[in-house]
Amino acid sequence: MTSASSSMALTGLTVLGMFLAIIGLWPLQGTAADLSSVTGIALVYLTGGLPAALRAGGALWKEHILDIDLLMVVAAVAAAAVGAPFEGAVLLTLFSVSTTLEARALGRARRAIEAMMALRPETALRKGADGMVMEIPAAELRVADIVVLRPGARVPADGVIVAGRGALDEASITGESMPVAKAPGAPVFEATVNIDAVLEVAVTRTITESTVARMIALVTQAQAAKAPSERFSSWFGQRYTVAVMIGAVLAFAIFYWLGHGWEDALYRSATLLVTASPCAIVISVPAAILSSLSAAARGGVLFKGGAALETLAAVDTFAFDKTGTLTTGKASVSAVVALDGDEGRFLSLVAGLEAQSEHPSAAAVRQEAASRGLEPVTVRDVITRPSAGIVGNDGRGQLWAGNPRLAAQMGAAVDHPELKALAADTRTVIYAGRDSRVLGAVSIADLARATSAPALAALRKGGVDRIVMMTGDRRPVALRIGEELGLKSEEIHADMLPEDKVRMVDELTANGKVAFVGDGVNDAAALARADVGIAMGAAGSEVALQAADVALLSEDMGRLAEAHRLARRTATVIRQNLAFAMGAMAVLVTGGLVFELPLPLAVIGHEGGTVLVVLNSLRLLRDPIRRRGMTPAARTEASERAGSTRLDRRWPYFRRGPRRAD
Repeated sequence: MTSASSSMALTGLTVLGMFLAIIGLWPLQGTAADLSSVTGIALVYLTGGLPAALRAGGALWKEHILDIDLLMVVAAVAAAAVGAPFEGAVLLTLFSVSTTLEARALGRARRAIEAMMALRPETALRKGADGMVMEIPAAELRVADIVVLRPGARVPADGVIVAGRGALDEASITGESMPVAKAPGAPVFEATVNIDAVLEVAVTRTITESTVARMIALVTQAQAAKAPSERFSSWFGQRYTVAVMIGAVLAFAIFYWLGHGWEDALYRSATLLVTASPCAIVISVPAAILSSLSAAARGGVLFKGGAALETLAAVDTFAFDKTGTLTTGKASVSAVVALDGDEGRFLSLVAGLEAQSEHPSAAAVRQEAASRGLEPVTVRDVITRPSAGIVGNDGRGQLWAGNPRLAAQMGAAVDHPELKALAADTRTVIYAGRDSRVLGAVSIADLARATSAPALAALRKGGVDRIVMMTGDRRPVALRIGEELGLKSEEIHADMLPEDKVRMVDELTANGKVAFVGDGVNDAAALARADVGIAMGAAGSEVALQAADVALLSEDMGRLAEAHRLARRTATVIRQNLAFAMGAMAVLVTGGLVFELPLPLAVIGHEGGTVLVVLNSLRLLRDPIRRRGMTPAARTEASERAGSTRLDRRWPYFRRGPRRAD
């Protein structure tokens, strides 16, 4: 058991003892004092009042503030002074119960960091230069070490796969609900789970610099940083506490002047101290903010403090970078036209020709052929023609693939109706042929993410008034993507340089709160200029994690809509808390001043209201970021692009959680 949990258990036992003492003393209320009742009340005052008095004294001495602990101690002492020590004991007991419940409840929100820490494996299997595998503490791993991952094992440090193919469960880092297919060269993150293969990983970061370490640091900083409304509630609470103390003194003087005895006047003043205490108001905002930050972190969204959370709730305009944000940022084959009707044979020829090219379009063709299970044709004597394409020979003649310029050089005409239709689709088109005859064409495009359109629709449904897309691409390309995502043509801005995006963000912020969503590297200036900068796919990226106010660790756009929804719900919960706290306080103060509310009832009302505010805030913990807003077709498309369709059929197995090798 940790020291924190031991302290909490001890506090709980102390409060339980006080509560049992009150129950035992209840029958003796109003009777002549005897040794047992005096001893019992003295113990309650000592166990409940001394800690509160020490806290109040420390705040007064070190920070020069009067806090709620002082109000409760003064009220209990006043009750004892007027011959109502039992009421004072009830006050201290219920105040201790309330304080303990608040600490335990808020501890649930803070346990997000502990959960991250618990995910980190303690040992790793390091492969030596001689090929021998040795189990060592994960803390001893160094950059370039080779780690062997068995099925079910957690990744001990950030790295890249150097051998093996398999799927990893990255839910603990990115919140991604589906396993992610990985191949050599793919990055892996500490604390993620290797599911179904033996992998070898080269360490790229030690555990002190890993993604989990940075997440823990960011969550810790976020929970320590106060939002504007949180700072205001703290500022208000301190000054209001002083006002309550002064008001209680004035109330005593007024009641005494009106003819009440000094005991009655002091009793009613003590009741005022309890009913007017701002405990519920002070806890209303931080409890909600802390719960939301923890819920978001569990879902792969990191807010850099409550200020970003509050600002996101007020955002009415979202501006998006296109490439790598609304789109995948990778060239993909969108269409294949084989003039002889045999797409497989045609794609094999083009893939064989492009096998030796490093161009992104060539990689897209090779990936498409591999996804269809096609074997590239062997092509020799490959020559690259700059700004035109590539030429080679497969033993049956000269093969070529490239743009219309290369087709013209080869004496081939690209005027076939199907080819014209493909070229009119605003995508990059690779024509391919043999000698002077065109065999077909492949359309290459940066496709919109499967999650983008549903996410934008969810943002509009959530109250966002305006959605803008910015890109450095040509306008026809931008319009095609914008139309797919349901954007208005006037909100699509193309041919933009980084400084143009900054200028556009400045124009947008003049009319309201603006969030800019980008990749966190190329769009750093625009991210910094917006009211809220949001970095997409920030897991493992130091620049992205530092550049933005909000970091989405996965590339799932649905999490952006979920983060916005959570921010707006947090704002609603804060308003509910404040309205309830102020309303309850008004009722209790009126009851104490006008209707002579008994002190025990005032205590129950005050402490019960505080606990209810905390419990209302904790509802946010039960509403985490999750993958919503995707149609079944979009979900399937996203899985296929990740290369994990073979895992989808076995998803019920993974839903039960991965097996541990140990």
